[in-house]
Amino acid sequence: MTTLLLNLRRVPDDEADEVRSLLEQNQILFYETAPSMWGISSGGIWLTQPEDRERAKALLAGYQQERARRQREAYEQAQREGTAPTLGGRLREQPLRVAGLFVAVLALLLITLLPFLTLG
Repeated sequence: MTTLLLNLRRVPDDEADEVRSLLEQNQILFYETAPSMWGISSGGIWLTQPEDRERAKALLAGYQQERARRQREAYEQAQREGTAPTLGGRLREQPLRVAGLFVAVLALLLITLLPFLTLG
């Protein structure tokens, strides 16, 4: 029976590539399903041998801890260098998108609060 090791929803391509490489290096057989065209399923990495499940999960847990540490260090380095993304930077890079999001949030708040504002 196959086992889902990693759901690929919101998984960056580089992380999926590193997981595939990790499984290949450790000679764990797997296959991959692609996301559906309509976005109902997101695809995944599946193990073909049930006996590899525990070893693969342990390898994946170690990998994810290491990746989290690397990403945290990269973000801290970007903050020290002043290259980390900020609200001001995004506003300068994409002013129309930021303004559109602001208007959308304001409209949702207004729609949500409108019943309470008209009663008073």
